[in-house]
Amino acid sequence: MADAPRFRKDAVAVPDEKHPVDETLPPFKMFTSGLQHVAAMYAGVVAPPMIVGPAVGLSATETAFLMGASLFTAGLATLLQTLGIWKIGAKLPFVNGVSFAGVTPMIAIGKGQGHDAVPVIFGAIIVAGLVGFLAAPYFGRLVRFFPPVVTGTVITLIGVSLLPVAFNWSQGGNRTAADYGSMKNIGMAALTLVIVLAMRKFLRGFLQQISILLGLVAGTLVAIPLGMANFDAVRNADLVGFPTPFHFGAPQFQVAAIISMCIVMLVCMTESTADILALGKIVGRPADAKTIEGGLRADTLGSALSPLFNGFMCSAFAQNIGLVAMTKVRSRFVVAAGGGILILLGLCPVAASVIGVVPLPVLGGAGIVLFGSVAASGIQTLAGAAMEKGENALIVAASVGIGLIPIAAPNFYHAFPKDLLVVLDSGISTGCVVAILLNLAFNHLGSRKTAAEPAAEPAFVH
Repeated sequence: MADAPRFRKDAVAVPDEKHPVDETLPPFKMFTSGLQHVAAMYAGVVAPPMIVGPAVGLSATETAFLMGASLFTAGLATLLQTLGIWKIGAKLPFVNGVSFAGVTPMIAIGKGQGHDAVPVIFGAIIVAGLVGFLAAPYFGRLVRFFPPVVTGTVITLIGVSLLPVAFNWSQGGNRTAADYGSMKNIGMAALTLVIVLAMRKFLRGFLQQISILLGLVAGTLVAIPLGMANFDAVRNADLVGFPTPFHFGAPQFQVAAIISMCIVMLVCMTESTADILALGKIVGRPADAKTIEGGLRADTLGSALSPLFNGFMCSAFAQNIGLVAMTKVRSRFVVAAGGGILILLGLCPVAASVIGVVPLPVLGGAGIVLFGSVAASGIQTLAGAAMEKGENALIVAASVGIGLIPIAAPNFYHAFPKDLLVVLDSGISTGCVVAILLNLAFNHLGSRKTAAEPAAEPAFVH
């Protein structure tokens, strides 16, 4: 029988220890575990500015400036999310960074704008962030519509949707490169994957927890003599650099651009809601409406403030949820340490470029484990979702099927209006929307609640 809780004389229960989410680790463990989160998300943070910069006519130097600014603002947003201020922040080990959902719309906005491209993009992001901040309380109240059949489906889709990113990294990342998909690249990814799995199998304690980071280091050391690691960025980087506020000029506000980025913000908020629910279940602190509201406020406020320091829209990074699930390190202060590291990287281009030395195939090999862990968490959630109830099985089948369309058939929606593609090209968003609507139709509207229906319970009860 479990030990009885200790009581004070006034009969108020006193917990024996802090929840793992609120624990602080020794400094070295805090730093290395935080660094592992940075290593897992680094490529995802710098990739959007690497794509958007050249597409809107920025030079290589200006694009590099955007990358540093993105690291800096991702760190600020992560601190806001993990530590929290007032009613802002989920106060979970939640990593924030540049959202991929905004890449295509930002490129579309920037075309034909000339030197005004970036200010117009930033102006639209500021307005979209403020609109999202005001809408956050309403999203928070939707938690009761996310039973296990919905959350399990969405978590599974998050993991499956991220796997193509790992596969692309494993092939080299650049589809136009001559060695894209070469046996050398894929072999390096496979070797890194084996190293990570072996470390998880044979290491114990803290070393096992940072197996991803150790695998990235080991894979990079193997890649250096093979000529797969490029140190040019380190040699050419400045020691100190600050993302000067409004470096590209004062923000400009155009209605069409604002509408487009507001749609992207709604997509990001939908995905973040699912990510918060997933993370709450993984760390054993179920996310209620208040937690979701705080998390969305941090997302949206971080997005509204990012353009001040030349950053893009911020949202949750699902790959780091996989890292939390895999390492079992649930402390939000570890992720806050990662946020601090991101800020330092944004202020020190040389340090940022060192992490950039890790070859993409090495990241890809580790990413397969990370992203697969997210999908496995979703499957575990579905195991407790009353799947014997035919309607729930149908909900999962339809939602997963529709959510996989952008992954299995990327050009499926090519004839649809571009504004709709912002949502339709995100399998996570479409799958989430379909799962919510079908759950409403089958388990809420026009039917009485039954014992098999978990909708009245939190989505994350073990």
